[in-house]
Amino acid sequence: MYKELDILYQMPEFPKILAEMEEKWKTEQAKRNWFYNEINDSVKAEFINGEIIIHSPVTLKHNQISKRLLILLDVYVNKHKLGLVGIEKILIRLTRNDYEPDICFFNNEKASEFTPEQKLFPAPDFIIEITSESSEKIDRGIKLKDYELHNIPEYWIIDHENEIIEQYILSKNKYMKTIINKQQILISHIIDGFKIPANAVFDEKICREILKNII
Repeated sequence: MYKELDILYQMPEFPKILAEMEEKWKTEQAKRNWFYNEINDSVKAEFINGEIIIHSPVTLKHNQISKRLLILLDVYVNKHKLGLVGIEKILIRLTRNDYEPDICFFNNEKASEFTPEQKLFPAPDFIIEITSESSEKIDRGIKLKDYELHNIPEYWIIDHENEIIEQYILSKNKYMKTIINKQQILISHIIDGFKIPANAVFDEKICREILKNII
């Protein structure tokens, strides 16, 4: 994985490159601190590879899917006292980047350490991203790599255009991908016992019926 670093280390100009990288890192961290202090909760913003990314408003379909999943997960998690479900404006701070997932879950051990005024959060145990035109490349690119790097055990990408769910489960530090269609059952590997028909994500009537069973 780090063969490139070994090659770089052997180069005569390595000290100069290292000094330049350290200066870039300092500049990036100063920008990151500005991001924390100046970005407010009126926009969905993320800090990715030194850049501030402002996301466009979502479509109605995106919003409906997000609400269904949030309600199903939140009711289930609260009923069984499993932890905390967060939505959209929860800013998670990873080693380099900061993200606001559409939905995330923290187990009891992590959630018990949170305070009411907390604004930055550690890596969750489970993340859901719902694709949009502006976020699809990021969701399947840098976020997928970063979530895997930080050992986030479970990650779902909801493709609302094709109405499928990409489920990524961490195994030996690598994500294993499964495609779930509307006719299949969606089972979380991290939220103990959470099991729903996948079409509940896309169909309001089915979602309401499943919610009755959870309650």
